Amino acid sequence: MLVALLLPLQAGAAQAGLMRPVLQLLRPQVEARLASLCVGWLGGADGALAASLEKPCRQLAAPVSRCLVEETDASGNSLAVVSDLLSGRLGETSELVVKRCAARLLGLPPDSLRDVPLQEIAHQFKPPSQPQPPGQQAR
Repeated sequence: MLVALLLPLQAGAAQAGLMRPVLQLLRPQVEARLASLCVGWLGGADGALAASLEKPCRQLAAPVSRCLVEETDASGNSLAVVSDLLSGRLGETSELVVKRCAARLLGLPPDSLRDVPLQEIAHQFKPPSQPQPPGQQAR
């Protein structure tokens, strides 16, 4: 009876690692996308600032992409996350992986951001809006 209870656990653990090679193959693309988003988000329309941010953003993207691969693999839902990556969307499982990575990189317990909306987390790290020069109005 104990064996019958443990077999599904062993199968789940084996399945969790099956997608890791695929995740590792996708990691350079995720890393490049993260670096690009970082430069665009922090550099804005300032070309000189954006250029100066390219190296730091690439350096930041590397551990973040590794974290995403590790957390995705650990989630046991790698197929759902890979499907989200390939379709360019962020599903429920992918969002949970992102939250776990954010917590991990901030030194928080893994599930501490589980109930916080992702937009709220992003808003906390968004740079403050820059005032517009006189004579220009928002449209």
